[in-house]
Amino acid sequence: MYQDIPVTRRRSRTLLTLLTPLALTASVAGCGPLGDDADGKGDGRTFTVAAAGDILMHPELIDQASKDAKRTGKGVAGLDFGPVMAGIKPVISKADLAICHMEPVLGKPNGPFESYPNFLVPPQVATTIKDIGYDTCSTASNHALDHGYEGVKRTLDTLDAAGVKHTGTFRTKRESLTPLVMDVKGVKVAQISFAYGFNAHEMPADKPWLANQTDLGRIKAAEQRARKAGAEVVILSLHWGREQQPNPTVPQLTFAREIARKTGIDLVIGHHAHVVQPMEKVDGTWIAYGLGNQVARHNVPMGLTEEGVIGWFTFTERDGKWEVEPRYEPTFLAIPPDLENDANDANAPDGATVAASADDVKDYRLLDVATALREGDLTDRQRARLRLAFKRTEGTLLNRGAAKDGLKALTSLPE
Repeated sequence: MYQDIPVTRRRSRTLLTLLTPLALTASVAGCGPLGDDADGKGDGRTFTVAAAGDILMHPELIDQASKDAKRTGKGVAGLDFGPVMAGIKPVISKADLAICHMEPVLGKPNGPFESYPNFLVPPQVATTIKDIGYDTCSTASNHALDHGYEGVKRTLDTLDAAGVKHTGTFRTKRESLTPLVMDVKGVKVAQISFAYGFNAHEMPADKPWLANQTDLGRIKAAEQRARKAGAEVVILSLHWGREQQPNPTVPQLTFAREIARKTGIDLVIGHHAHVVQPMEKVDGTWIAYGLGNQVARHNVPMGLTEEGVIGWFTFTERDGKWEVEPRYEPTFLAIPPDLENDANDANAPDGATVAASADDVKDYRLLDVATALREGDLTDRQRARLRLAFKRTEGTLLNRGAAKDGLKALTSLPE
């Protein structure tokens, strides 16, 4: 038995992202490879996959959703996450299969909500994820067991209600043994999801199947179950690595080689570091070590934590084998200045006051960097920051030699 679920894409042509002062109009047309040949060329079947990093709604983002709900009149229980994430919709909704990573536990619409160390975030985000075009989410993360079995069940029930598929955590043993196999343009594509561990939370003795913990044998078994269920392509979502470190660790590099050499996994997409890490082709298998944050607002933003990337992968069947052509689309979470904390900075002179600059960002907004640079009404400072995000993300992605294997930007950096 398996989940054989068709994936139907909703095409998004234009989008007003509601930025202040970054008012952008994003269009799928004219986006280079995305608008022209992103579906790939070859002598067989082909499909595209978009994948992005951690979704982790910190309190500041919940406050922003409340603020936006008052403006839009939309949302549920006074929260609308749509404007925060709207900037990536033209890319995500264009893919034949779009994969997100849901790191925290979803709570109830009216709260209460919790932040670190035991996350409990508004379930309204699930509707936004669906609306911007995501089809499925990995749910195995170090925070997956923050609220035990009930938290896992509520998260998965909420994703089901929103129409978002999921894998990595499970409500029953039967569910844990049922591969997620999706029909993507006539190709059977499976997603499996594993995490290195669950912080201080122990796996319940009576529910050892509740979440997938990383182990090569378990990954191989999950892949084999998917293949037996008809999967032609298997994508592994992997929660691993060291937080805040742009370079993959030695254990990551070693494990990537084991996966490439000892399994038939077709693509590995990584999360957890909260910063972008390189992509690398290992023995014919593309490894995205870390896609950074999709959207998160850490207690101390460090610049790198606001920079993320959408991995864009074109699968083409040639001579009975699947070839993967990788691309990347840098993203950036624009955040307002933290005037209160800046004023209390121990390094500030006595009596110093902090005032917002005229070109400071007023709202949290997730941007497609290339589109914002091409179409946004930006100040010189804002333009410089986005160019830095693009170049730094690009440099990180390529620093293990991926350019020689064909990795390049989905949309070129505008002049």
